[in-house]
Amino acid sequence: MGIETGWLFSILSHGAAFSRFLLVPFAFPKLVRDSLRAGDGIRRRAEQAAAPAGDSSSNCRTMIKLFKIKDQKREDAANSSGKAPIKKQSAGELRLHKDISELNLPKSTDITFPNGKDDLMNFEISIRPDEGYYQGGTFIFTFQVSPSYPHEPPKVKCKTKVYHPNIDLEGNVCLNILREDWKPVLNINTIVYGLILLFMQPNDEDPLNHEAAVVLRDNPKLFETNVKRAMTGGYVGQVYFPRCT
Repeated sequence: MGIETGWLFSILSHGAAFSRFLLVPFAFPKLVRDSLRAGDGIRRRAEQAAAPAGDSSSNCRTMIKLFKIKDQKREDAANSSGKAPIKKQSAGELRLHKDISELNLPKSTDITFPNGKDDLMNFEISIRPDEGYYQGGTFIFTFQVSPSYPHEPPKVKCKTKVYHPNIDLEGNVCLNILREDWKPVLNINTIVYGLILLFMQPNDEDPLNHEAAVVLRDNPKLFETNVKRAMTGGYVGQVYFPRCT
């Protein structure tokens, strides 16, 4: 992968100095030209284990268009009746609408809006890995987006209890672009592909679940057994995991 891709994605799995997934943006002209789409590095690596984009992205775009049309009709009706004008959307909401309308999700990934059309700032992403340790499972992530987006990242938690070195039992996710490496040029697509990659290549060097990380590092076969036991519903040590397959 060369500089022309616009992004460099590397899984740094050797050496004590490297302890996490690292995303390094280093060719901003191309990034801007690509209109804030997800980094090529993440997308190419993730798509090796994902089918081509399916219906979920087009459904998303249709949903956003319908929401906009209905909001405009409601605003026009309020204005014609002499009522107080409806509150305009924040910059964060407008940017989120753009990001969602441009999502390019693989068939193994879906987006839903549990609270309906009036709350696009809270949504869920479900990921179904089709290879690796977590193949066959379904993992749901909640996204809470603040009005100050994209100047601060969404709050992302894993709703599915999972045995994973980079996701703790409370659903907190260790992904550097959700923390210190977040930048406003990143978007929802970038985060989704980062989450997909966590299931493709779990990382034992920057763990939230330290016990799982030790097993992954020292005994990958046992780690695989523990993952399967957790996914099919059962105990790993003293912790019970509901079925997610």
